[in-house]
Amino acid sequence: MSQPSVSFDDVCSAAERLAGVAHRTPVFTSRTLDERVGGQIFVKAGAFKFRGAYNALSRLDRPAGVLTFSSGNHAQAVALAGRLLGIPVVVVMPDDAPAVKVDGTRGYGAEVILYHRDEISREALGARLSEERGLTVVHPYDHAHIIAGQGTAAKELIEEVGPLDLLLTPVGGGGLLAGSALSAHALCPEARVIGVEPAGADDAARSFASGSIQRCDDPQTIADGARTPFVGKLNFQVFQQHVTDIVTQDDAALIRAMRFVWERMKLLIEPTAALPFAALLGGRVPARGLRVGVIASGGNMDPVAVGRLFEGSR
Repeated sequence: MSQPSVSFDDVCSAAERLAGVAHRTPVFTSRTLDERVGGQIFVKAGAFKFRGAYNALSRLDRPAGVLTFSSGNHAQAVALAGRLLGIPVVVVMPDDAPAVKVDGTRGYGAEVILYHRDEISREALGARLSEERGLTVVHPYDHAHIIAGQGTAAKELIEEVGPLDLLLTPVGGGGLLAGSALSAHALCPEARVIGVEPAGADDAARSFASGSIQRCDDPQTIADGARTPFVGKLNFQVFQQHVTDIVTQDDAALIRAMRFVWERMKLLIEPTAALPFAALLGGRVPARGLRVGVIASGGNMDPVAVGRLFEGSR
């Protein structure tokens, strides 16, 4: 098995580059959550896509502009990083992306190009546009600097709370899980690292189980941040080295977990960030007697849409 071409040294380098730029978010705890699952849960919540985006863009040598593709969180992250660094940004987004994420991306100054999922792939459209306009493509997750930047969240968590028995993160394309696994392996190598994926977009779980990258061409889930068709090759290499398991949760479980976190912990997370909580609260990943870290990345949600989800879950 080949060694991944991204390492914890890259995470440490990213942390130095992000110092004074990315907000070091606090670690949250909840007595109610601990009692419910029987363990000590430490939650690192925030918008960690920015860390990967800034780390990647800041290393480019005066590009004419960059192009990326995303359903929203990475899109906003690259748009903000581009604005801070003075780099023009073009983002290819599906036309069914949440309006709050499209508006946020445009608000940070990026040009948004919408496409229909059934008519063209985002990769094909992005490749065509980058060639036509001379733009540098920054892949949303299969990119060493993206992985390293996102891994700084787990690095901060472990440095603050100490060694963990278990670390849980959402997984879509795999950048956050891969970066988190690198940090966990370096700082508390005995910890198990588990990714949690939507049941309707289970390509990462199937890939992990089979040992080869699998596709999910029509992901069906409310967790739009994890609606990726396949995991990145770099990420998968890290999974094979340092990830213990990848499990899935259905959308009903995500809504229940999201509602619990909103009401009991007062954290405004989106469905993708609720994935680890769903696995804990539903017992899919037992936590009794364990010190558990949760990386909860993403809080972009239309309040009206949240109300509909919660009303339907009563």
